[in-house]
Amino acid sequence: MTFLRERGMGASILVAALSSAFGITLLAVTAYIGFLSTSAFGDSGDMSIILLVVSTVFIGIALYVGAIVTSNTFATIVAGRTRQIALMRLIGSTASAERRRVATQGLVVGAIGSAAGAILATAIAFGGSAVAGRLLGAPPYEDPVAAWMFVPVIVVILTTWLAAWTGSRRVLTVTPSEALGGSVARSREELARGRGKFAAAIIMGLLGILLLIGGVVIGLVSPLGLLVAFPGGLLSFTAIVMAAPLIMPPVLRLVGRMFGGSTTARMAATNALRYPERSSRMAIGVVVGVTLVVMFGVASQTFVNVTLTGTGEDAAAATGIQELLDILSRIMMALVGFSAVIAGVGLVNLLTIGVVQRRTELGLLRALGLTTGQIRRMVMLEALHITLASTLLGLVLGVAYGWAGAQSLGGSGYGYRGLIVAPAVPWEPVVVIVGAMALLTLIASVAPTRLATRISPVEALAAE
Repeated sequence: MTFLRERGMGASILVAALSSAFGITLLAVTAYIGFLSTSAFGDSGDMSIILLVVSTVFIGIALYVGAIVTSNTFATIVAGRTRQIALMRLIGSTASAERRRVATQGLVVGAIGSAAGAILATAIAFGGSAVAGRLLGAPPYEDPVAAWMFVPVIVVILTTWLAAWTGSRRVLTVTPSEALGGSVARSREELARGRGKFAAAIIMGLLGILLLIGGVVIGLVSPLGLLVAFPGGLLSFTAIVMAAPLIMPPVLRLVGRMFGGSTTARMAATNALRYPERSSRMAIGVVVGVTLVVMFGVASQTFVNVTLTGTGEDAAAATGIQELLDILSRIMMALVGFSAVIAGVGLVNLLTIGVVQRRTELGLLRALGLTTGQIRRMVMLEALHITLASTLLGLVLGVAYGWAGAQSLGGSGYGYRGLIVAPAVPWEPVVVIVGAMALLTLIASVAPTRLATRISPVEALAAE
């Protein structure tokens, strides 16, 4: 268990714990909303269908967020251990033995983190349902946690194990002699040769877009359109994740122009573009967090507009529906805001690991004359660069997915058919998320910048 003391492992356990707690909490709150709806309105057909559909969506979101964050975090750790694994192979260890060792470590990290997250989520479910019952005057809720709500625990464990196994495949194909002096991050030229993966991403993305369009069309006559649009959203976003090393560089290049032409600004922009795989791993967690928050904000506001349009002149019905949707919207926004915490931990972890993996590079820059202040600004600008680019991409994706979700769920509008409204952007959550991302940048860059300025040029160059 000594590997747990390695840099990045503690944060990886925390990411697994947050991912597991996030999934279980989402499912528990969704079940509680269904309980409140049944208690207040009885077992109504339309509301039951909508809650069933929304519950299905939340299950998928919880599992998907956990999969992306844990996979990227552990893949980066494995990439940074190329030299250690190569040395083990050099002294006689086999490739299969090293791969099993890495996979076992991933399994242990996932199990510890998921167990901690399950305990936290259970406490939140029991405490939250008790507090909500007193505040809302709801009847007693005797089963805040059910066995099926712990599905995210299993998925997070398996995802972490699979990420470790998959991430070790590229490392173990490198011969020991090559790995002793090799780089752990692949450049743009190396990534360009992996065309098969990006071709699959394009096909998956096109299929996802077609399903999104189909879901919106079906949603004009039935709320079940969301069950078609949701897989489309997963497929299209998975395609974005797979092709992130190709998608992020243009966004990073655009954002990089905002930083001016100083030496540290140019170096920060160049570092983010030189190794797009490393930058995209850092960025994708923030993209997921921003997309989720904005998506639910836009979906909630757009769904309110669709519903109010459907109710027409029935002012009493419109007021009641809007109040219910506002309450549900606040609950959902608070839940998906938890994903931003996961993204923040992932960004801090990956930035710190990146600094450790770049000891030689930072030591060489110090030896060439850069001051500690310039190194600190460079690392901070890299964090700001990646965070801004991720936030912009997340805002665009959030608006698009939010509108598609609202239309596919509410386009049939309580007896009306064919309702189409423009995306409604709630500016308050957007401003909050932009401010939160700025704060995240400052927090995420504290540990890496402190670590970077502690690196001695002589020690860093001698390590190579």
